[in-house]
Amino acid sequence: MTISLEDMLDSPRTGRCVVMGILNVTPDSFSDGGRFLEPAAAVARAREMLAGGAEILDVGAESTRLGSRRVPADEQIARLREILPAVVAMGAQVSIDTTRAKVAAFALDAGAAIVNDISAGRDDPELFPLVAERACPLVLMHMLGDPATMQSAPRYDDVVAEVKAFLSERLAAAVACGVPEGKVILDPGIGIGFGKTLEHNVALLAGLGELAALGRPVLVGPSRKRFLGELTGRTDPAQRVSATVAACLEARRRGATIFRVHDVVALTDALAVAQAVEQADPGKKTSL
Repeated sequence: MTISLEDMLDSPRTGRCVVMGILNVTPDSFSDGGRFLEPAAAVARAREMLAGGAEILDVGAESTRLGSRRVPADEQIARLREILPAVVAMGAQVSIDTTRAKVAAFALDAGAAIVNDISAGRDDPELFPLVAERACPLVLMHMLGDPATMQSAPRYDDVVAEVKAFLSERLAAAVACGVPEGKVILDPGIGIGFGKTLEHNVALLAGLGELAALGRPVLVGPSRKRFLGELTGRTDPAQRVSATVAACLEARRRGATIFRVHDVVALTDALAVAQAVEQADPGKKTSL
């Protein structure tokens, strides 16, 4: 059954884990660019992820891989025009992955329910007012620079403290524009592509409790990222599924509740086992 937006937003209190499947409608995403650009392939992939346990589908028409070009809003909309309504018709909660208010408005009109903005409102000043008007959940992500420059010698004195301060400031900016604080989700921007080195990413995963202390749901998206390849020696992103699951489980232990991944089944199964173990009564005797 599709998760309600209220249950998603209440997940820090309940401990409910939410799996968000990635649907890249792009020719150049780092892991699956071009595979789901055509509507039939995208719709089939959406159906597969929903069957595998995804409760939200995050649909994006602009790659944010390192060095990627910006895609005009009208081009993003053209990529989404056939795909988005078909995905919404499946009954999924759909998130639109965009920094542009025009794209977000199109997606919300087509039935999307969440706006996922990797620029945290810095790219388009019209995005926060739009979200406030539509009263929909909003994901704010930390990113150093932009996709063309964000990996140019990233430096932090204290990456956890600085990412926390940034997200706190952007949360306040969104609220000042009329976005209810209770509708906001925070994303630390895990990944070498978002202006973090291997060491920064590991430190952020270890320090997620600090971000969770801001009182909003924390979303993490380590899926198939290059830093996992650096840790494991896996150069092919498709071979980083186990590392992705491990990163998500560690993030969960530290307070994250929403997980944006390519490999839905693997994470859904892992979360089911982890939750069953936690819920088991350690004092209960089992007859063999």
